[in-house]
Amino acid sequence: MRHARALIATILLTFPSLALADVKGPGGKTIDCYCTDKSGSRVELGELRCLQVDGRTFMAQCQMSLNVPMWREVQSSCLSASLGDKLGASPAPMELPRI
Repeated sequence: MRHARALIATILLTFPSLALADVKGPGGKTIDCYCTDKSGSRVELGELRCLQVDGRTFMAQCQMSLNVPMWREVQSSCLSASLGDKLGASPAPMELPRI
């Protein structure tokens, strides 16, 4: 049982580092791998963004595929902190209640 725990711990500690490992080019030179957003800003591997493509809105993660950074859909909709009228939200009171 002790060996199984050690093996699982080793795998869990090693796997994230493999996913974020640097890419080496010819001559051992490290190549920066990252995605870009619509404004051209750098987005690091593993980061999430809400993307709008062809009228669709979805959550995507910057990932590597065949040594190429790409956006992969991870959720069919984006997270939102606003409550619209569709949920029957009442408007905020104009003044605070008196106690």
